[in-house]
Amino acid sequence: MHFPAGATLKDGPSAGVAMTVALVSLLCDQRVRGDVAMTGEVTLRGRVLPIGGVKEKVLAAHRAGVTDVILPIANGRDVDDISDEVRDVVTIHLVSTVDEALDVALAV
Repeated sequence: MHFPAGATLKDGPSAGVAMTVALVSLLCDQRVRGDVAMTGEVTLRGRVLPIGGVKEKVLAAHRAGVTDVILPIANGRDVDDISDEVRDVVTIHLVSTVDEALDVALAV
């Protein structure tokens, strides 16, 4: 599922990873971990593209009790903006493909 970035600002593209993981979970009858949050735009070829608002999204996940967050690898530099207090309790997984996100998100 691809929601390409356009000329106007919009919400939605950063949900690509979550929607793709949800569809794979449904089709493969495999649960998604309840302690993981994810964000990232997804291309038709399964690449995970960077998004905005990383700090806010990670803080919201932390407040919700999430222990693992999947982010686009291109947003790695944004992790430095997150306080050490949050980074100490939330594991950040930087991914470049949907396959990598599925490895983290799906329950074994």
